[in-house]
Amino acid sequence: MTTEGLLTADPLLAAQALRGGHLAVLPTETVYGLGARASDPRAVARVYAVKGRPADHPLIVHLPALSPLDGWARKVPGYARRLAEAFWPGPLTLVLHRGERAGRHVTGGADTVGLRVPDHPLTLVVLDVLDDGVAAPSANLFGRVSPTTPQHVLDELGGRLSAGTDVVLDGGACRVGVESTIVDATRPAPRLLRPGAISAAAIAQTGGVRLDPTPSRVRAPGTLASHYSPVAAVLVVEPDELVAETTASRAGAGLTGHPSIGVLAQADVPTPPGAVRLSAPRSINEFAAVLYASLREADALGLTQVLVVAPGADAAVDEPGLAEAIRDRLSRAAQA
Repeated sequence: MTTEGLLTADPLLAAQALRGGHLAVLPTETVYGLGARASDPRAVARVYAVKGRPADHPLIVHLPALSPLDGWARKVPGYARRLAEAFWPGPLTLVLHRGERAGRHVTGGADTVGLRVPDHPLTLVVLDVLDDGVAAPSANLFGRVSPTTPQHVLDELGGRLSAGTDVVLDGGACRVGVESTIVDATRPAPRLLRPGAISAAAIAQTGGVRLDPTPSRVRAPGTLASHYSPVAAVLVVEPDELVAETTASRAGAGLTGHPSIGVLAQADVPTPPGAVRLSAPRSINEFAAVLYASLREADALGLTQVLVVAPGADAAVDEPGLAEAIRDRLSRAAQA
């Protein structure tokens, strides 16, 4: 596998690739996205093929910062406009009734479309120059761990991209590290489809409307029960269970030599004997930022299991959106 010729730091080259019908992996504040020009059905079809993504799974369309909703959505509620004004650019995706610019090739055949304006300077340049939407799911194989660095993308998709035509835009490590909050904005009151850095409380307060607690039938990315999964098995445990679970996991696998159990927990949680410490974040923000990199590291080390002490309910006082998002992603990763 060769990845030579894919990586660039020039957003104009990424815009050129997209305009030419090719793919461009773009950095965002959340994770890296595998992008195609949203108005190009053939390029979007390549996104599905490269990821191995089912054709009925909708994509999020990333929009330029100026007049982002023009033509992309219709029947936009007032609360949705308030949310867009407050949180765009930023980690919020609004699912709306699709407008004439949102073809069914990006919606998985649905009459709704997920839209957001990403908060990354390089990608905002790409979108501004392109003056079009970019359909961009996370730049990884379907169901696997999302990438938060260019190297993650090259390691996983480098052999599926075409050097010389496709590009990977190097924007450094992603600042947030978990995917955007997704809100169903097709009804009189918003419904939370996927937690992210923007909390449910912030959505209700800013939108001026209470969230509808009833389940939504709207399809959205990243909401399958099993998702974000490394090869290693993920088990979420409480701090006082960590030593016992490490011992039991190693004994059950007959392990006495090379460590095969990884641990991800905040810095104040000690590492049990015989386990590999994957990361020791000191804050909820840092936990979110290193989450996916830690799961990828576990696979790179050939570990069989990752024990994770997730941020507790008390941690959600300071970072309610991120704490809930971390627990959501771990829950889905543990289902694999």
